[in-house]
Parts: sequence; structure tokens; C-alpha cells
Amino acid sequence: MLNVYNLCVSFSGEELFSNISFRLNSGDRVGLIGKNGAGKSTLLKIISKQIPFESGSMAFDKTISIGYLKQDLDFELGKTVIEEAYTAFTEIKKLEKKLDEINAELLARTDYESDYYHQLIHDLTENQHQYEMVGGYNYQGEAEKILIGLGFKPVDFNKTTDTLSGGWRMRIELAKLLMQKHDVLLLDEPTNHLDIESIIWLEQFLKNFAGAIMIVSHDRMFLDNVTNRTIEISLGKIYDYKKNYSEFLILRADLINHQLLAQKNQAKSIEQTEKLINKFRAKASKASMAQSLIKKLDKIERIEVDVVDKSVMKVKFQISKQPGKIIFEAENLSKNYDDKKVLSGIDLLIERSSKIAFVGQNGQGKSTLAKILVEEIDFKGHLKLGHNVEIGYFAQNQSEYLDPERTVLQIAEDAANDTNRANVRDLLGAFLFGQEAIDKKAKVLSGGERNRLALCKLMLTPFNVLVMDEPTNHLDMASKSVLKQALKNFEGTLIIVSHDRDFLQGLTDKVYEFKDEKIKEYLGDIDYFLESRNVENLREVEKRTKLTSFNKKEKNNNSQNIFNPELKQLQNKLKNSENDIAKLEKEIANLDLQLADFNKAKNLNSNPDFFKKYQKSKDQLEQLMAKWESIQEQIDTF
Repeated sequence: MLNVYNLCVSFSGEELFSNISFRLNSGDRVGLIGKNGAGKSTLLKIISKQIPFESGSMAFDKTISIGYLKQDLDFELGKTVIEEAYTAFTEIKKLEKKLDEINAELLARTDYESDYYHQLIHDLTENQHQYEMVGGYNYQGEAEKILIGLGFKPVDFNKTTDTLSGGWRMRIELAKLLMQKHDVLLLDEPTNHLDIESIIWLEQFLKNFAGAIMIVSHDRMFLDNVTNRTIEISLGKIYDYKKNYSEFLILRADLINHQLLAQKNQAKSIEQTEKLINKFRAKASKASMAQSLIKKLDKIERIEVDVVDKSVMKVKFQISKQPGKIIFEAENLSKNYDDKKVLSGIDLLIERSSKIAFVGQNGQGKSTLAKILVEEIDFKGHLKLGHNVEIGYFAQNQSEYLDPERTVLQIAEDAANDTNRANVRDLLGAFLFGQEAIDKKAKVLSGGERNRLALCKLMLTPFNVLVMDEPTNHLDMASKSVLKQALKNFEGTLIIVSHDRDFLQGLTDKVYEFKDEKIKEYLGDIDYFLESRNVENLREVEKRTKLTSFNKKEKNNNSQNIFNPELKQLQNKLKNSENDIAKLEKEIANLDLQLADFNKAKNLNSNPDFFKKYQKSKDQLEQLMAKWESIQEQIDTF
């Protein structure tokens, strides 16, 4: 599909790439990895013809179509979500306009027998056929399906894009890209603004994509689930393996070990040859043999070991002082943004040394509750901080918390106190800010550099409670690994908002899911949460567990309770309730199939009551589950 040959790129006299070559074929799903600043985003921009390159060549198939998801958006405001999504279908919209013009002219004319009128009929037929060929009768359903997959609800479709955050606008841009049926997709950090459920949906979409994909991502699990090939950019060179990221790491390590062993054996052979040369030089009768060995030695191609860039930041979080047992105690917390209610009636108790993850769809209140806990925004209800609680806060959008006109050194010195100000330069060095980098202004820093600087600031301020909102955005794999280990070793209380499953694995012992203005507690790590969410809801898990328990109990105690009329009545109610639940679950399953089926989904626009019926059924199921639970609790008292 495309060939890159001997590509070279330099910035400000510094070489970024040196003679890199690779080929991208249909079906390739490439994870493009490397440290921050290695040139991953630059390579995507070059392939998408956004920026030029110095030397080398690129060859594309003649009819190839390339879609590029970039980090910075040029977004036209004022349209609704669905209107903006429809702009992806440029050819369809042109045909729609043409068909409207032809139909309008046909309605206005009365010369039904004229050649011109017949030509209009012919043009109408031709354009209708073309409209059908390019998917004109399916695109609305397809757009809605992809938007829903990326986290939008049907009620969001008519919201104007002006009211959306940058993260939700990025989702629309990603949705448009997926709708356009490109041959090649170039995706720069596509999961940065997605919640876990949307990431899982995107993984499945990309697995089924027939063309070629090149993805820049620091989400290891996402890369493992989607890619079948890994290209690493390191120190101006590339390393290309037909394996996903985790398998690539194993092969890369094996290759370097083999290179080291071969280099060691070669060095021994060279050393022995040099000893013979020195020995034979001293004897005139052996001089010709010495010259022969010298020529042989000169022809040996020295084995080189691939250089791995192992520079990573050094992070260790220290406890400032021991806090009390209770860290946060919240009662009836609520938060509105104008008319939008985000949190309602939240009760929360967080104890010392807890390790907690906040997860859920964007806009459900995760960051809002984090800001409430650090007293950054106002709220309704009661919040009490425990004794000796000192909070360190890592905000999601670092650009808003760093003065753009101050340098790296100045920002770090502003955060320092009298006890650590003398060590600021050493600490910046540990976070990979060398002598030249410390004089950079914040406004020119990359996303990864801003994150590292924000983490460095945290190290300069004492705390025993750490609240972090999406700390892994823009961090490379190595830095993420170092940060995760530091958080594992942190002896204080940790609250972390994140969508990065790999990062959260084994890091927390409790998960709070944010949904519909409420929070739900899961006593386990992110794997337990995801496993639980595969069931319709926790009540269904409860239902299955209690039913099993009840059946055993009923079998053992049947002789004691069989003549109890009150118990018998409750058991009948329970059975009726289970029948109602089973019937409603079947209806919802059929609705889910309609929503997932392209051929049926295209007709959803003509049935505006579909989503109302769908939501009503969901609500009824929740009510029936609650009723079932209440009856079961009464039965358990016998």
C-alpha cells in the first residue's frame, strides 16, 4: 500500500530519523512506539503529507486513501454532534444536494414530454444509483452506531459542539475518521480521551478493519489487543517486528542478548588474532603470516549491539507525616454545572493507605469529584478532611496549571521550599530535564514534558494523600512503568482517575465506577471490575449467587418450611418476578441486536421512539431487579 525508503528528517540541525525504511501492507496493524520526542507523531505527519521530509522517498498505491487523527483539532463550532458527524460523508452529502436540486426542478416543471424533462429523470436515476452504491441509505445508522460506540448517547446527538469539551470533540473527529472507510488509518494517541468501555469498542472495530493501521499509543494493553506488528523508533533508527508490543519486547531483548554474546565471542577471536600478529611480527620468517592475519582482521565486520535508550525519570513519593485513620468523609455531595447535574447524593468514606481507582465514561464526574476532594471547586453537601491530611494533586490538563511564560527551572523553584530549593536542578535532571531543557518556557514543552514537570513539582511539595487525574497521558512506556512502580511503593493514600487498564492493573484495591450521577464500589482491582461489568449489572451477579444459595438452603430445609404459607407466598412472588425479568431481558437483547445491526440501525432515525423504548426497558429492568432483591431478602429471614 505504501513504501518508505531511506527517510531522513532533521530539526534545528539535529537528526531525528536516519535512513529508515519500511513497507505498510493491507492487514498490517502497526504499533508505532518510542520515547517522547523520538519522532512518532512526526512520522505520522510525514506519511499523511502534513509536513515535508529532507531526503528519501515514499511511494503510495494510486487509489490509496489515508485518514489521519492528529492531536490538535481544527474544529468548526456551531453544528450539532450528528451534523458534524455527517460531514464525514462528503460524497454522500454532495449527491444528496444534487438529488434535492433535481427533485426540486422536476416539481417545478410541467413539460413532461420534453427531452430536458426526460434527461432530468435519467439524471435522477443515475444519481440515486450512485447514492445507493456509496451507502447513502445506510450512513445515518452507521454514524449513530459509531458515535454510540465511542460513548455518545442518543440524547447527545443534538447538542452543539460548542458545549463539548476537547475530549468529546476528539471523539467526534475519531468517529468521522472511522466512518470514512480509508485504506490506511494513522492514529495519534486515539485512546487519550476515551473511557475504558469506549476503548474496548474501538479495539474491536480496529480488529475488524480490513486496511492498514499505524497507531501511536502508550496504552500497552490497547496495543497488545489491536496490533500484529511493532515498529520502534529509537535514537534515529527503527526496529520492525511482526509481533504485538509485549511479544516485541521479548524478541528485542533476545536479539540484544544474542548480539552481546556474538560480540563477546568475536572480541575473544580478535584478541587471539592480535596476539598472534604481535608474536609473528618479531620474527622475520613469520612476517608474511603476520601481514596475512592483519588483512584478515581488517576484513572482519565488527558486530554491533543495538543501542537501547534506557533513560527514564526517577520517581519516589515520600510521606510527609502520618495522617489520621479517616482521610475523606463525604456526605450527600452534589455538583451541578449550570443545568447539568454531574453528581448527586454521594456518600464516601476513604481510609488511610487506601488505593482507589475512579473509572467510568467521560462526563460522569470522575474529575469533578477529584477536584472537590482537593477543594478546587465548590459543591453542595458535606466534606470533612481527616487529621494531618496533606494533599498532592496532579491535574489532567497540565497546560492550565503551568505558567506558559515561565521556564522549567522557574516553575520548579516556585514549587520548592527552603529545605529542597538547593536540590531543584538535581531533581529536574532526574526527570530528564538537562541543562538546555531547564531554560525552556512551559509553552513550548510537549505533552510528555509537561507531565514530567508536573510530577517533578509534586516531589517538591510534602503530602500524604495523592490525587492523580489521568497521569499517564503523553507519558512513554518506560516513564509509565517507573511511575506505576513508584505509586505501588507509595505508603500514603492514592486516588487515581485513569482509563489505562494496563497501568491500573495491580495498582489499586478498590474501584469506584461513576455512572448516572452516582458511584458504585467494586472491592478489587481493574480486572475484577471489568470481569464484573461483563454481567448486565452487579445485581445480576447477586441474583445468581443468592439463587444458588437459596436453592441449596431450600433443599436442606424444605421439610421445615413447606407448610409456611407466608414463605410460600413470597416464593411465588419471587418466581413471578424472575419470569418478568427473563422476559424483559429477552426484549432488551432483541433491541441490542437491532442497534448493532447496520441494516436495522439505518431505520432508527425513522423511529424516534426507539431509544425512548430502549431506555424505558432498561429502567424497568432495574426496578424489577430491586423488587427481586427485596423479596429475596424477606425469604432469607425464614
